[in-house]
Amino acid sequence: MTTTAVQQQGPAAVTPAPTIAGHARNYWSRVRGGDIGGLPAVLGLIVLCTIFSIARPSFLTAGNFANLLTQGAATTLIAMGLIFVLLLGEIDLSAGFASGVCAAVLANVVTVLGFPWYVAVLAAVVTGVVIGTALGFLVAKIGIPSFVVTLAGFLAFQGIALMLMEEGKNIAVRDEVLVAIANRNLTPLLGWLLALVAVVGYGATQLLRQRNRAARGLVTDPIAVVLARIGGLALILGVAVFILNLERSRNVLITSLKGVPIVVPIVAVLLVIWTFVLQRTRYGRHVYAVGGNREAARRAGIDVDRIRISVFVICSSMAAVGGIVAASRANSVDPNTGGSSVLLYAVGAAVIGGTSLFGGKGRMLDAVLGGAVIAVIDNGMGLMGYSSGVKYVLTGVVLLLAASVDAFSRRRSAATGTR
Repeated sequence: MTTTAVQQQGPAAVTPAPTIAGHARNYWSRVRGGDIGGLPAVLGLIVLCTIFSIARPSFLTAGNFANLLTQGAATTLIAMGLIFVLLLGEIDLSAGFASGVCAAVLANVVTVLGFPWYVAVLAAVVTGVVIGTALGFLVAKIGIPSFVVTLAGFLAFQGIALMLMEEGKNIAVRDEVLVAIANRNLTPLLGWLLALVAVVGYGATQLLRQRNRAARGLVTDPIAVVLARIGGLALILGVAVFILNLERSRNVLITSLKGVPIVVPIVAVLLVIWTFVLQRTRYGRHVYAVGGNREAARRAGIDVDRIRISVFVICSSMAAVGGIVAASRANSVDPNTGGSSVLLYAVGAAVIGGTSLFGGKGRMLDAVLGGAVIAVIDNGMGLMGYSSGVKYVLTGVVLLLAASVDAFSRRRSAATGTR
């Protein structure tokens, strides 16, 4: 082998070690190129929490923190389902009232018919699957625009909910298991154990991913950055569990109120499951492919119609889960369940978190970030005594800003050729 050949092969055989500075430069380049992800939502959360904490010190109390988590749970769950639809550049305007219909089915099965809670939950989720299948079929197979189909569903599901509740009668939900979902807490010890499991699981996943990429000769993140992510999650979960384990009852002699709300690990488990589906499965890659370029995906052999139907099924199923949580929180189901601002808040949560309205860009974490922003606005302005009208105006402004950032980032991506 000649010296020239050795010189030519030498650089290719050496993979430069990743550095923190290089990682930071790459991240900044992505941000400048329009790939900003959930950064605006995170910054917005910091600003909003700071403002409300200064204006109302009660915002920082353990009781209000727990209330924030349960208050935003239903919206976050519905937003998770909407992300699948938004990734395809579609929209589901019926998700709010679909959750109301599923909640009405739940209440009728468990209260009126007297079946066990698990039968009622199954009936509600199956109802969501049926709704999503019908919507997806009309969009994918018949060719009706999703805006029209789901707008019709928005109107029709209101009527179905009213019929299920006999034209407006409230149906109480008294089953202890269902009520516990949004109104009971884990024991302090169990909260710490779940936090430990989450940190260990996340850490193992990150380190295993790092090792696999290194073994295949792919670019890896600096180990310091990986450890910082794991440490950051441990810090966030540790502080959250510590605060939630503080006594929140105003009269301990009557009742004790402490621990992580049960609905929190439910949201966390669904976040992990759907994140895995989107980022680690062939189905998830197909969703992004169809959302990025439907015709190219079709030519690549992807069953586009199946993907389009499936995202509506997932969306309506998650709406059913959101409806179950809403029914649990209210201990009843009424004609307003799933109505009012539920849909607007859910769509707003997905977009504010960083999911694009134009399709092809978004993560499941966006629903959690956006849901947190919505919950903080609603909760903080309530503590400050503002009316519902002011809340809607501010939420609308934040949603408009998020959509503007999305449009700007897409233009930047197109200009820099990163998309």
